[in-house]
Amino acid sequence: MSLPLLKLPSLDLLRGFVAAGRRMSITLAAQDLCLTQSAVSRQIHALEEFMGVRLLVRGHRSIAFTAEGERLFRSADAVLQQLQDVLGELRAGQAARPVTVTASIGVTGLWLLPRLSRLQQRLPGIDVRVAASDSLADLRHDGIDLAIRYTTEAGAPPGARRLFGESVAPVAHPLLLAKSGKKAAPASLLADAPLLEFDHPSPWLQWQQWQDWTVLAAGGKRGMLRFNQYDLVIRAALAGQGVALGRIELIRPLLESGQLAMLAEPRAQAEDGHAYWLLQTEAEPRREVLQVAEWICAEAQN
Repeated sequence: MSLPLLKLPSLDLLRGFVAAGRRMSITLAAQDLCLTQSAVSRQIHALEEFMGVRLLVRGHRSIAFTAEGERLFRSADAVLQQLQDVLGELRAGQAARPVTVTASIGVTGLWLLPRLSRLQQRLPGIDVRVAASDSLADLRHDGIDLAIRYTTEAGAPPGARRLFGESVAPVAHPLLLAKSGKKAAPASLLADAPLLEFDHPSPWLQWQQWQDWTVLAAGGKRGMLRFNQYDLVIRAALAGQGVALGRIELIRPLLESGQLAMLAEPRAQAEDGHAYWLLQTEAEPRREVLQVAEWICAEAQN
């Protein structure tokens, strides 16, 4: 006949009894549990009172099981060992679980990757896994903790945090200017250099949106290179292969270091236009996820 869950003895009482049974010594059991010898003895006495039978026979510096005690020990020891194993596996898995951050390939390569050294300096004890993908993912199903998404405020899910907006301007390697003549204006460069374009459905990122520039109209027929990944567009610009439409917030370090030059004033999206948002999978994430999320938000303000 089973006892109701409500009437089971305290786990502390069973733990003291099992510890004593495993070592066949109350003194050694007390050391294992970081308790005093008298505290373990009281636990065993309390369990005996609950059971209404003696579980141990105490001798001079020795103990032995009664028949009831041996039966209870075999069962309780197996159950507690199984509980120890499961809890140990769960804790180990939780401790080893990295914080997984996902973003598009372009955002990962241009914005997140150059900043990871600062993340390691700021949070040296946290393991971070970066998952770069242009495919939409089921964040919870895929074990993703944080996601950086390019969307509008209306398209952002509840709880998403806006990181920064987007502005675009033509950019090129400074050597292209030098090839046109050190005193050449950007306009003359745009009239001759190939155009580098991101093969993306958004007209905001297409050169067609910039045809109102007289320099483009005057340039006549020119070569154009199209790429299916935005970071390839920027790599081509860095290699001096042409003029790209630079997403200023993503490539700002390249502009500040002089690796790319901005050839015109940037055009900013409207406030209700596309921006970069941070999504958090869990409403109450673990501490490491919160720390990485705060770091990303702080970096977005720099």
